[in-house]
This record gives sequence, structure tokens and C-alpha cells, in this order.
Amino acid sequence: MQLQAHLDYTSGKKTAFSPPPGGSMHEAGRAFDLDLDKIKKLTLPKFWPLARRHGLEPIIEVPNPRLSEAWHFDCRGSHDLVYQYYSAKNGDNFKSPYTAMAASAIISIGLKVDALGDDVRPAYIQSGLIRLGQNIGDLDGQLGPKSRQALGQLNIDDTLGLDAVADIIDRKLQQKFPTEFFVPGPVIDTGPAPNHLIS
Repeated sequence: MQLQAHLDYTSGKKTAFSPPPGGSMHEAGRAFDLDLDKIKKLTLPKFWPLARRHGLEPIIEVPNPRLSEAWHFDCRGSHDLVYQYYSAKNGDNFKSPYTAMAASAIISIGLKVDALGDDVRPAYIQSGLIRLGQNIGDLDGQLGPKSRQALGQLNIDDTLGLDAVADIIDRKLQQKFPTEFFVPGPVIDTGPAPNHLIS
């Protein structure tokens, strides 16, 4: 769906910007677009404080309804830590901190992001490490020396296997962000996409 929306935008079929797959919080179910023109007496400047009170972040800097994407709001949750990590130049493989944050959110629900490889588990682990305060360099889907060192700093044995390490990361994230994460049931191996990681 995201690819089709992007193709419709690049071909001119639709005028609203749609990024390529892997770069939108919409893909992770963490963004929505709101047309305030349809709601009488609720202006964008009035809506912003209401939105922020409920964990919703606008994508633009100032509440100006004439700006592109003035209608877009994110529920970033802990993935905002990935945004901050990339803003601080701790990683540089994504074109923007927003794209890195979106990739983190997308893989956290078990969906593939092409830039991070076919198996989402290593990238999920890396995203979790960043959100747990570790510096691993790039979120790239490769559990290299920095990622393994970060696992060690959290007392996680990286030889346990990807499912076990991802499960430990999931529990640590659940402890750190108790209102954001949940585990729906036992881990069932259905292939490369983990069905136990929901955020």
C-alpha cells in the first residue's frame, strides 16, 4: 500500500506527499492525517496542545495550516529515541532521523524494511538497543561488534540465537516503556518475521 501511495505521488496521480516504503510512520500504524478544515471551531493551533497531551507529535515545526504535512501527526512513543539518536549523528545510514525512526517503528511490528534486510530480527534487536540507551552506530540490520558489545553491556548473551535475544530485548523494552509494549502470547516460529514483537 505504501509503495502504491508513493508511486501515485511520484506519477502525479495524488498531490499529497507519500514517501517510499520503509520511511513512514503510517506503515507502523503510528501516524494519521487529520483534516481540521472539516471540524468546525478547532484550528490547528488549538489542536496541537490537545494532540501533545495524548502523545501525538506534529510533523511540522509550527502550527501553520498552509504548510505541507500540517495534517500529519505521529504517535512516536519510544521510537522518538531513534529519532533523537540519529539527530545526534550517532547513525548516518538513513537520509533523515525521521526515516530512521519510521524504520524502527515498522520493524517493531515485524514488517520488513528493505534497507534492513530480509530478516527483521537483527534490526529489531538493534532498534531495541538504541531505545534502551545503547550506542551501536548504524541501525542497519547487522549485529556487528558494536551491537554485540551493547548486548553484553545489558547482560544479554548474544549466542542464545536471534529469537531468544529478541525476546529478552522485548521484555527489557516492556519494562522501560510499560504502557507501550505487550507480548500477545508464546513465540511461534513462522519464518523470518517475528510474530511476538508488537509495539
